[in-house]
Amino acid sequence: QVQLVESGGGSVQAGGSLRLSCAAFGYSYSLYCMGWFRQAPGKEREGVARINTGGGSAVYADSVKGRFTISQDNAKNTLYLQMNSLKPEDTAMYYCAAGPYYLCGGSGSDQFRTWGQGTQVTVSS
Repeated sequence: QVQLVESGGGSVQAGGSLRLSCAAFGYSYSLYCMGWFRQAPGKEREGVARINTGGGSAVYADSVKGRFTISQDNAKNTLYLQMNSLKPEDTAMYYCAAGPYYLCGGSGSDQFRTWGQGTQVTVSS
């Protein structure tokens, strides 16, 4: 089973940038869908972006499209989320997750079974 560890969160002003990292341990040769999710207090968890480890195209939530970029470094077994032009509404706990490759064709999160511990992102006005 793959274990995931996020890092890179912090507090920034609106318009600023952060780069989140998700290191994968125990990575197998299986093809995974890996994604970033976020959850703010009192709100439902929402998908931010996801990508197949095999090099498939990325998919983004409309709320972050054009501002966030998901990428991966296969040599380092690390997933990234570059977040630019941050807004206060981006404030949330951000999680990375891994699941079967076909999950990248959907928008849900319940079928992802491997999750990181989360990293907090706070964007001030």
